[in-house]
Amino acid sequence: MQFPDAETLCQHLADQIRPSLQPNTVLIGIRTGGEWLARRLHTLLGLKEPPGAIDISFYRDDYGARGLHGRPQRTDIPFSIEDAAVILVDDVLYTGRTTRAALNEIFDFGRPASVELAVLVDRGGRELPIAARYCAHTLPEPLPASQNLQLEQTEDGNLSLRLIDA
Repeated sequence: MQFPDAETLCQHLADQIRPSLQPNTVLIGIRTGGEWLARRLHTLLGLKEPPGAIDISFYRDDYGARGLHGRPQRTDIPFSIEDAAVILVDDVLYTGRTTRAALNEIFDFGRPASVELAVLVDRGGRELPIAARYCAHTLPEPLPASQNLQLEQTEDGNLSLRLIDA
């Protein structure tokens, strides 16, 4: 399966978000791919506040059964969440469980005015009633559970998408 260029998708996502920006808009990326994407969007959109980054490891609904995933990282939100127009950024939307966990964590930091979801790719396969307000590309057919779509960042900061076996 061929995927559109991640750099082109990133620009398309910024173009979708730009008309809805408010003075209190902030970006929060879900580590790791969403964090890379949030940094890129921050630059493309010219936002004042630096983007935040969250690690949802402790908020996952399978934490009790599976423990920590990979290497958890520190959540870093360098601004007040109170009354902010938050755009939650992730690279790939799949079941919706990562988004749900991220929402739980965001609300532990305060009560935003709003939270919208921006994703590079919607791969299908939702298990929860979650949809992205901003989406650069929707796959025509859901990927099988045996495959993952992964955002990668090169040393020079370029983004690319890669299909891997789960």
